[in-house]
Amino acid sequence: MYIIKVKGVAKIPDYVQLRDDQFTLLAYFRVDRPEKSLEKVGLSNKADYIMNVIRDLPFGQILKLDI
Repeated sequence: MYIIKVKGVAKIPDYVQLRDDQFTLLAYFRVDRPEKSLEKVGLSNKADYIMNVIRDLPFGQILKLDI
């Protein structure tokens, strides 16, 4: 799984993309509201870990996660 943190501009907030190994979009959510999206893809039990990774991730960088 890959994580990409996207910087928002003006009124558009910061977003996060979760993608699988084929780079298909699994989830797309605001940094401040991840709960519903993570629950939909079955990662609600890993939400704390994922959010800690996202906090330290620079905007625009792609990070591979092994979950």
